[in-house]
Formats: sequence, structure tokens, C-alpha cells
Amino acid sequence: MTASVRPLPPQLDVPPDLQPVYSNLVRISHSPADLVLDFAHVLPGEGNARVQVRLVMSPLSAKLFYRALGENLARYEAAFGEIVIPSNQSLADQLFRPYQQPPEPPGDKNE
Repeated sequence: MTASVRPLPPQLDVPPDLQPVYSNLVRISHSPADLVLDFAHVLPGEGNARVQVRLVMSPLSAKLFYRALGENLARYEAAFGEIVIPSNQSLADQLFRPYQQPPEPPGDKNE
């Protein structure tokens, strides 16, 4: 009997000038053949968010990505603690509520 040989994952070549993109919003749409993820960054109090990256995946690739993301989030939470999703507000409320100044600390106010 011979053990099955798993192919090695491909080596990733990350160009040194590749710029990371921060995203706090993703719109997901699909067709029968593809899933489309539009990643954007929205600032508090602004109504528009410009899409910075569009990722198109096959349904199979998207399902594998979903599984890998879930596994990595579980490892993250095991190392750093649970990621708490606020339950008293919707995600939209969290992302799009107007900016509020933090309260001033108690103390002397030029008395």
C-alpha cells in the first residue's frame, strides 16, 4: 500500500511594491457561475464608499475560502479571545452611525 501524496501548495510570489488595501465593507453578489466580492472602505458620516478591490471567485473556490476563513477566525479567537459582535445594534448601525466625541474625563476644568 502506498500513502496518497498531497500536492504541495503553490509558492506565493508577493511583489515588493504590492500595496495592502484596508476594507471595512464588502458587498457580495453572485451569478450561477461566480461570486463577486466588492471590498470598500467607508468613513463614519460619509454616504459613499469607493470599491477598492473586486474579487471574483468560482462557487467552489468561494466555499473553500469560506472554510479557510472560518478555521483562521477560530484560531485567532483561540489565541486572542472571542470576537464579540454587538447584538443590540445592526452591523449597519455600527459602521454608519455618526461619529460621537468620547466623553471628557472627570477632573478640573479651569476652576
